[in-house]
Amino acid sequence: MLKEERQQFILNEVGIHNRVLLTDIADQLNVSVDTVRRDIKELHAAKLLKKVHGGAVSLGFNNYNPTGKKIYSLDKKSQIAEKALGLIKDGQVILISGGTTNLELARMLPPKLKLTCFTPSLPIAVQLLGKNNIEVIFIGGRLSKDSQITVGGSAINMLSEIKVDICFLGTNSIHPMEGLTEFDWEIVQMKKAMIHSSRKVVSPCISEKLGSTQRYKICGVEEVDVLITELEPWDVKLDAFKNLNIQIV
Repeated sequence: MLKEERQQFILNEVGIHNRVLLTDIADQLNVSVDTVRRDIKELHAAKLLKKVHGGAVSLGFNNYNPTGKKIYSLDKKSQIAEKALGLIKDGQVILISGGTTNLELARMLPPKLKLTCFTPSLPIAVQLLGKNNIEVIFIGGRLSKDSQITVGGSAINMLSEIKVDICFLGTNSIHPMEGLTEFDWEIVQMKKAMIHSSRKVVSPCISEKLGSTQRYKICGVEEVDVLITELEPWDVKLDAFKNLNIQIV
């Protein structure tokens, strides 16, 4: 595979999953970790992604206020966010995890909608501060510099004390058999706590994540109440999820 092809593959993976690991990309491309490291270093220098320890993250994922040009598949994420808005009712208490799709949902929340919103995501908290009718409660703890969400015991303890109406749970990957998975163990623990703190769990997910898996499991698909993609519910790409007792929007 040519260097240009490798680097385009890396950019696509970073765009879809927000973060990649050197070892995973090396395995997928059947090249050395050093080769992937050099590719990521060049892409970082070209300002196409951000190099982090052990891998890379997308620019939109690692930015407090990302521009549309930096967010992968923004049009699809906007469609998902618009569908998600239809699940929210005035006066509800909601919980929003991190991720660029949820950031788009936060941006699109109508200013007149009265909500109480818990979030461990610093970018989402900042986005919501401009909406006067939304009470923003930040779930505090140690802040992950890469994902810009809080992790650790204090954040999980705070989640254990609430029970929200809806949790919009972003995920790195979703598979009909393997469930929702992530690459970061601490984020997995946070998302497990979010599920336990919620009456309804909604997974907003671009279709390119369907069928993919990462190292650590958050939950089975059966623990998710609603799956939202940019696709129509009858699309064949969703067939594997249709008999799993999950509402598809």
